[in-house]
Amino acid sequence: MEHVVAAAVIDARGVVTGWSEGARLLTGRSAEETVGRAAAELLAEDPPRRGDGEWSGPVVVRHRDGRPVPLVVTAHPVLDADARPAGHTLIARPVDAVPPPEAAGPPGADARPQGGEARPPGTAPQPGTAPPPGTAPPPGTASTGGVEPTLAGRAFQQASMSMSVFDPGQRYLRLNEIACKLMGVSEGALLGRHFPETVEAAEHSRGFERQLRQVAETGRPARYESFTAAPALNREHAWTTEMWPVRDDLGTVTGVALAAFDSTEQYLARRRLTLLNEAAASIGTTLDVVRTAEEVIALLVPGFADFASVDLLDWVLGADEPPPVPDGEVVLRRVAHGSAHEGTPEAAVRLGETDVHPPFSPPARALREGRAVRIQAGEPDFMRWLGERNARAPEGRRFRTGVHSVISVPLRARGTTLGVLVGVRIAHPDDYEADDAVFAEELASRAAVCVDNARRFARERTTALTLQHSLLPRGLPGQAAVEVAHRYLPSGSTAGIGGDWFDVIPLSGSRVALVVGDVVGHGIPSTATMGRLCMAVRTLADVDLPPDELLTHLDDLVTHLAAYDNAGEEVAELGATCLYAVYDPVGRRLTLAAAGHPAPALVLPDGTAQLVRMTPGPPLGVGGLPFEAVTLDLPEGAVVALYTDGLIEDRDRDVDRATGELCSALTAPAATLDALCDSVLKAVLADEPTDDVALLLARTRVLGADRVATWDIEPDPAHVAVARQAATEQLTAWGLEEAAFVTELVVSELVTNAIRYGAPPIQLRLIRDRNLICEVSDGSSTSPHLRRAHAFDEGGRGLLLVAQLTQRWGSRQTDRGKTIWAEQTLDSA
Repeated sequence: MEHVVAAAVIDARGVVTGWSEGARLLTGRSAEETVGRAAAELLAEDPPRRGDGEWSGPVVVRHRDGRPVPLVVTAHPVLDADARPAGHTLIARPVDAVPPPEAAGPPGADARPQGGEARPPGTAPQPGTAPPPGTAPPPGTASTGGVEPTLAGRAFQQASMSMSVFDPGQRYLRLNEIACKLMGVSEGALLGRHFPETVEAAEHSRGFERQLRQVAETGRPARYESFTAAPALNREHAWTTEMWPVRDDLGTVTGVALAAFDSTEQYLARRRLTLLNEAAASIGTTLDVVRTAEEVIALLVPGFADFASVDLLDWVLGADEPPPVPDGEVVLRRVAHGSAHEGTPEAAVRLGETDVHPPFSPPARALREGRAVRIQAGEPDFMRWLGERNARAPEGRRFRTGVHSVISVPLRARGTTLGVLVGVRIAHPDDYEADDAVFAEELASRAAVCVDNARRFARERTTALTLQHSLLPRGLPGQAAVEVAHRYLPSGSTAGIGGDWFDVIPLSGSRVALVVGDVVGHGIPSTATMGRLCMAVRTLADVDLPPDELLTHLDDLVTHLAAYDNAGEEVAELGATCLYAVYDPVGRRLTLAAAGHPAPALVLPDGTAQLVRMTPGPPLGVGGLPFEAVTLDLPEGAVVALYTDGLIEDRDRDVDRATGELCSALTAPAATLDALCDSVLKAVLADEPTDDVALLLARTRVLGADRVATWDIEPDPAHVAVARQAATEQLTAWGLEEAAFVTELVVSELVTNAIRYGAPPIQLRLIRDRNLICEVSDGSSTSPHLRRAHAFDEGGRGLLLVAQLTQRWGSRQTDRGKTIWAEQTLDSA
């Protein structure tokens, strides 16, 4: 009945007074049953309010059988004899019979679309429902002169985008060919139907309906973005829908016109760009190879791949140099993988295991060719690869059916191939395309740089830690002066290994030097500087300098290191701290000095603990201020705790509180010094220390009078024999007769030299420790020098004999002159 035209007359009260044959054909109601009834009783819904003048717009009437009939009605006012409104004459046509619009837009519709809110993807419409609809001006708009109606109608029907028209109540009025094709239904199946009745109750549908209603109510255009499917398409698409109101000649909104554009390619491109932006923020948050690989997987699954894995060449996880990529089979180690499905049956290789990839496999090809490799279901290489992989995998870890596309991308950074990134699509409907390969290569290049950074950091950390361990004392020699225990904990921060060190150095006269130090900075440079300082301290300790003088010489060394490197070029400023202490078990005296280092803690046998009061000098390398030494008399069994600042200092800790915790922890009962070290670290150390920690505990011992013998020597050569006799008698008392011969020669030579070349007072001392120590002191500061006598020289062979007969010998400066000493090895202490 698309050519039927209906006419009706309605008086001022809204009662039907005239009814044409066309009206009967369209509604199924005869004139007898219609004339005299209120016109409102014939409507399927309330029409928009209209004025008394002429108007045109959509109206839905109720057919006699109950179905709605959408019509386009034009109303002409009827006047009585006094020119007053007496009703309307209505001319109505079916929607299908209305000529399409001839003009670009009706009056009032020239405003540019305003950006609407982008909605998340909704549920795809079911067959017989509409996808995001297109738009056209509603029927009944005025024609613009000179445009043939049939041409404009064809333009609407043949538009390359989905277009449709809704009335203000969200009912379909018109759809073009593309809209019907995408929905898979004819136009007549939807005309007059309310939009919510034709779609599922999904967020997309509700958002689309809200937008339609908002445009109809506000009269403002909008843009709606969604990601949903059309029944005629086998996958979801992105749609950008422009909505705008259509007005009649009086400016009243009579419908909403829509035009929907398929923006899938733009949507996917934006999504890839978003993933790349996320990669910049989420990949490489830690300098850990495995964690970095896991971050890559988390980014790709499930949006880009249903299953993904990162496999690296074995050398990446070690300290080897990169070998060339093999041309044949490739062995890769799995470091991370992930699946969009519960469990990972696609993971034929478990984390940490290696897998052999044949030359035709995507990973081997990607590594060899240096580019992304894509294979799809149906291709010979795909079937061969999948069959070979499933044949090697256990039953519970084979690729599930439905795998249809695989992409493999090499991980290359700074010209070095590290491994491969593999993506597999199973439930994802699309195969990997060229754009996906471009995206994957860009992502892989960024991920590879992060993996390489983590690899380099791990390698540098391992190198620094190995170097540091080689420089630190491994097994401290047994000391009669002290019992020692130590701990060194490298920092786990990304800054790298620091320059903390400690040492226990045996000195002459059974004394011992206790050292802790800390070089500013982290990494290999700090470790190398630490090694320099550690060796320098040992060298200066061998000269037997007092603590304050030793730090002065060490300060000069650091200043030189900071000023010039080996090539004579200026380098960056270098800073370090150091605490040097010397303990004498004979005099029970501890002498110590510090260069910018925390003061040690002292625990007395009665259980009290406190920090040693001392004036620390400036850090090494600053210069300009002297170092002051402090001397303490300690009882036997006192514990001295030396440590670096990493134990008590942290960004979120109060130093005073931390030192209090240290003193309290040192007084806790412990079976051994090793156990005390562990309890101190557990009680004082922060949960995640940001700096290296070195802790050195020393419990003092005392050499009693029964192990030390001292004689004052008159500066007369005749007393040399007396000194030899006294030494021999003492050795006999100690049961060391086997050492008497060598001791007599040593005593004779050293006492003779002191009388001949030294100055009073002269003193001889024998110390029975792990070794037998012979010391001769005098008031002269002139030190002897070892030389080789000529054939006819009468003297000059004494010190040479001493050096050859004893384990070691030397001299040290004292407050009153010097001391020459020599040690002999004993079978038992």
